[in-house]
This record gives sequence, C-alpha cells and structure tokens, in this order.
Amino acid sequence: MAFNFEYYSPTRVVFGRGTEQKVGSLIREYGGTRVLVVYGGKSAVRSGLLDRVNTALDEAGLYHTALGGVVPNPHLDKVREGIALGQAEQIDFLLGVGGGSVIDTAKAIAYGLAEPDKDVWDLYEHIRAAEKCLPVASVLTIAAAGSETSKSSVITNTENGEKRGYDNNLARPKFAIMDPELTTTLPDYQTEAGCTDIMMHTMERYFTSGGNMEITDALAEGLLCTVMKNARILHTDPQDYDARAEVMWAGSLAHNDLTGCGNNGGDFMSHRMEHELGGMFDVTHGAGLAAIWSHWARYVYRDCLPRFVQFARNVMGVADAATDEETALRGIAAMEDFYHEIGMPTNLRELGVHPTEAQMREMAQRCVAACGARTGSAKHLTEDDMVKIYEMANQ
Repeated sequence: MAFNFEYYSPTRVVFGRGTEQKVGSLIREYGGTRVLVVYGGKSAVRSGLLDRVNTALDEAGLYHTALGGVVPNPHLDKVREGIALGQAEQIDFLLGVGGGSVIDTAKAIAYGLAEPDKDVWDLYEHIRAAEKCLPVASVLTIAAAGSETSKSSVITNTENGEKRGYDNNLARPKFAIMDPELTTTLPDYQTEAGCTDIMMHTMERYFTSGGNMEITDALAEGLLCTVMKNARILHTDPQDYDARAEVMWAGSLAHNDLTGCGNNGGDFMSHRMEHELGGMFDVTHGAGLAAIWSHWARYVYRDCLPRFVQFARNVMGVADAATDEETALRGIAAMEDFYHEIGMPTNLRELGVHPTEAQMREMAQRCVAACGARTGSAKHLTEDDMVKIYEMANQ
C-alpha cells in the first residue's frame, strides 16, 4: 500500500556542454547581486572553470568574491569562515562550484547568513529549525552527493568529530548547472565512489518496511541498473561523455526524493553509520558506504526479506535459489562483487581503517544520538545492533 507523500523538487536544471556560461544571467534572474563563489581545491582553478564562471559573473554585472579550500567531509570552521566573509561583503547569493562538499558548505553558509544572530551548528545538532536561507545555486563538477537538487547538507565539526546532516527545503538550490564534461578529469576512485553514493541514495529509499509503489520501484531499479552499467564503462573509459551524462543525471534523481515516493521515508542507516565512520576517520564517503553496506544488509535482510529478494532479481540479476533467504544473500554477494569490480572496498580493512572496540562503541553511541527516534526502516537498530554491524565490517 502506498503511503501519502509530498514531492517537492523546485531546482531548475540546466544540463549539457558549456552551460556554465549561463551562470551569471541565471543568478541575476533569481535576484542575486552580490555573490559568494564557494569552491574546493586547485582543480577548479587549474581547469579554467573558475575563470569561466568569474567571466560569466562579470558579464552579468554581478559583484562577486570567493571562498576556496573546501575539503571532502566539509568542515564547520570553513562554514564559519564563509559566514564571516559573507557578512563583511554583504553577500545575497551563494554559488557552489564543485561537488557535494562544496554545495553543502554553500548551503550551510546560506543558513548562517540568513540568521546571523544564531549558531548554524544548532541546525545540524537539530536543536532548532531554520526559518530563513539565502538563495543557493551550483555548477556541479562531481556526480555523487545529489546536493545540487536536494534539501540535504552534511557538515563535520572537527572539534568533536561529529558529522551531521540537516534537511530543509529552504536550502534546495535555485538552479543546478550540470555539464558532464566537467567530471571527465576526476580520478577513477572518486568517480566510482560517486557512483556508489548515487546508488546508495536510492537503495536507502528502496529497503523499507512498507509503502512501496510499483512505479517508484521501477524508477529506482532502472536508476540502479543504469548507474551500474555506466560505472563499469567509466572504470575503463573515463572520457565517455554519454556515460558521464547518465551518471550525472542519475545523481540528481537519486537524491531529490523521486525514488522514495510512496514509501515510509527510507532506511538511511548505512548513511548514518558511515557518517560516524567519516567523522572519526575522514574516509571517502562513497567508499565508506561500500565498506558498510553488505554487513548492514546481512544483518537486517531477514526483517526486510521481500525487498532483498526483489533487489536480487531485478537489480543484480540473480536467479532464484532454493529459498528466498538464499536468493537475498546471493543478491548481497553480487553487489559486493560489483563494488570490487569498480575498485570499491567491501569492509573496513579494505577501506584502510581499523577501529578498536571502544571506537566502534563510540561510533554507535554517536549514531544513536544523531538519529533520535529514527534508526532504520528495514530493521530498527539499537546501539548494540550498530556495534555488531561495525564488528562484521571490521573482520
């Protein structure tokens, strides 16, 4: 039975080659006059993208300044730096030029500038809800997080090691410029970690205890199969434009809530457990998800057996075994084979981290604190359950 849902995805998508040249006129169309350009490392400069963006802003007659140095698992101190800069420069529009970490940072700065008398970290600790947010837009360079169309952002507080997410429709970007050619210079590991993250955004919505719709399942399964196909292509031919385009568009569809319409809100425990792993060990997010997922899956599949059987058949192409349990387990094993095929880890050892028992308990405790009452849909997890999953992944 389908659950009630409200689908809201207002972000305007401008897709294709050379579309970054439109950024200035688009910002002006959405009322921006003083722009803070947020970006990451040297690649945006070295590739000439930042120069092209700046030229487009100049041609539109827009004042702009920049904040660089955003890192993966973006830091709260960079957000605070951006808020201070934005206040000094009287910024009224945020433009993220990069991937999910850059866009998430831009969203957090936008929250902080809109409510300067309040601590932005309170949002990520879920102490309060945002009432305002400055407009945000993006020029996407990494297909992964889906932040270019989503209501989500994730920030890490390096003072206490907490990695926390916050969702609010106020932060959905006004527009997203998506040129697949901008992703062709990514290292293979980053490309495939991005593909893993894209798939996981839909898988988190797929493995639920109820409310699934046939049409939503068809969209989800088609997206997963498409990303797997094109992740394999990009692993051997990173310059394939069509494969880049498929993956880039899938990244947006996977996290704008389309592939969860009619369910009970999704599971998202692999993500939440990886957030603690990323907060403690600063691992690549998509790779961390791959290292956690199959161990979560083997721990919960009996409580969500029909969904795991359907996944094995329709996504992984597994033939029916003697029992549904065996079919489900074959599907999980097939996903591990796919991760290895594209160079992703399937456990913490392959990820390169070796948490102690005390660290695994600490991650589980932090995860419970961050989740509140929502600790999964496929199976509701306790702190002890999470410790067991971390232990399984750590063997």
